[in-house]
Amino acid sequence: MAKPPATTTLVLCCHLAVAAAAAATWIGHDDQQDDDVSTYIVHVMPAHAPRLATHRIARDHYAPFLRELLLPPHVARPPPRLLYSYAHAATGFAARLTARQAAHLEAHPCVAAVVRDEAYELHTTLSSSFLRLSPSSGLQAESNSATDAVIAVINNPSLSPTPPPTFRGECVSTPEFDASIYCNNKLVGAKMFYEGYERASGKPINETEDSKSPLDTTGHGTHSAAIAAGSPVSDANLFGLANGVAKGTAPGARIAVYKVCWKMGCFGSDVVAGMDEAIADGVDVISLSLAVNRKRTFAQDPTAISGFNAVRKGIVVVASAGSGGPKESTVTNTAPWLLTVGASSMNRQFQTIVVLGDGQTFSGTSLYLGDTDGSMKSLVFGGFAGSAACEIGKLDATKVAGKIVLCEAGQVLDAEKGVAVAQAGGFGVIVSSRSSYGEYAKATAHLNPGTTVPNAAALEILRYMARTPYPVGKILFFGTVLSSSPRIASFSARGPSLAAPEILKPDLVAPGVSILAAWSGLVSPTELDVDTRRVKFNILSGTSAACPHVSGVAALRKMARPSWIPAMIMSALTTTAYVQDSSGNAIADMATGKPAGPFELGPAMSTRTAALTRGSSTTPASTTTSTSCARSATPTRISSVSS
Repeated sequence: MAKPPATTTLVLCCHLAVAAAAAATWIGHDDQQDDDVSTYIVHVMPAHAPRLATHRIARDHYAPFLRELLLPPHVARPPPRLLYSYAHAATGFAARLTARQAAHLEAHPCVAAVVRDEAYELHTTLSSSFLRLSPSSGLQAESNSATDAVIAVINNPSLSPTPPPTFRGECVSTPEFDASIYCNNKLVGAKMFYEGYERASGKPINETEDSKSPLDTTGHGTHSAAIAAGSPVSDANLFGLANGVAKGTAPGARIAVYKVCWKMGCFGSDVVAGMDEAIADGVDVISLSLAVNRKRTFAQDPTAISGFNAVRKGIVVVASAGSGGPKESTVTNTAPWLLTVGASSMNRQFQTIVVLGDGQTFSGTSLYLGDTDGSMKSLVFGGFAGSAACEIGKLDATKVAGKIVLCEAGQVLDAEKGVAVAQAGGFGVIVSSRSSYGEYAKATAHLNPGTTVPNAAALEILRYMARTPYPVGKILFFGTVLSSSPRIASFSARGPSLAAPEILKPDLVAPGVSILAAWSGLVSPTELDVDTRRVKFNILSGTSAACPHVSGVAALRKMARPSWIPAMIMSALTTTAYVQDSSGNAIADMATGKPAGPFELGPAMSTRTAALTRGSSTTPASTTTSTSCARSATPTRISSVSS
């Protein structure tokens, strides 16, 4: 149905600004148990949003706004609950509504769009030098290591001179998080957002399993923040692996964390609230290692809308491309104003060799460095012992005891396969990588002797077992070794974009394979409850590790050229990246072994630091207009983005 003219809309909506006192009595509690009630993000037409809003002004405005729009009897019950009022990342709010109420709101001329809240997924030392960053020259020197930059990590939370005066954030104390202890001139902000998560789960956060505070109980936020802006730390390693000096890409930058993810996931309403707060706090860069459904249009994507409003305020928004590769059109965060980052390898591996009884050898990777006796052990395929994927509780101990078990990919985490084997009395585990991953095998911090090998190697091992009456083998662990690089990680999400195929995404790639960085002491390196180990550093792979590398580089470049707008910084990063590996060959794709194309690589690998000129540049406004026209967006949909 066509929207009324803007002048009519103004008349219809101007009476909605009623007293805040009335709103306070209406907001109430969410006692509604109706299954039809969900969280919706409501984008209000810009003309009907409060001007120069703070969060309090926004709440006082949107509570009566929502009450008035839902006065008709057929949509008045159950009473909706306002969860968030957005003042910067979007013009609108998040509320608990029925589908009927949401449809009623969306049909109103004051409302630009209504989007149902959706779960997001997290896109899970050497890397600084691998990016060709030097503290004595180039971008780090030009920017003074970005000491006046504040990077907002929208994820799980994390860990000089005083913060820059432009930063207005703070650390929020809770019973479990004493800001006076945890926060300092490095960690300058720490906040949490959980309303959407609690409403989606239907119950409060279980504080025996999670911390209703900025504390990191999963490790991912700490890891991301340290990659972006961690201070130099000597003797950083995981079980002796990757030992050396670890430091973030922008070691002088400050960190502000906005915890929006919890044990069971993240939700868009909380993500927008975190970004809204980051914009209000005056951060310089927002780092997003998460994403919503890649099929959503920009007008339906809370990250795209919030990111656009952040960019309009001069904030560079860096987002992970996703870890759904190597299938095509898996890339997420594809709005043109977001700097979308895929993952590549570095020149470091944690190598193992599987030796079979007939002398065949196969390379693998592992983060296990415990004791092994070096002797041959009997081999058995998990499928012949109760579970091909080696699920806990399904392996037959009489067939597994004392043996090395070969396990199929999938079903459960690789570390969990090792636990299943150990609980059944097995000696060790060989995990097959996915068949689509080609040469890529993920390094895992197994609790018992274990390795992951490419699928082709696993099939050869299985063939050996099938033709040999008494198959035997052993796993040799070689620790850290160097190799040619970079190569596009098999898991790194690929284009073309489903939301806008004409936009080339990802924008670039950065190190995202086996990255060492700081880790939370509240969780084990495998994130399994049975793993009682606690470490200060962990090694992870994912575009969630690639994204903060580029966030750090963006902070360095922003401080080196304070007058540059985000589009200039994005252009500088994408037009000065390199396209060859360390051997001078075209950067290859680990999934196929062939040279990577633009849908895998983007323009190139981040990032040369010598070039401080911006290259070609497109302003965010012109990019948005051209993109919206190309996608045949309606004026109302454009308003929901460009609020």
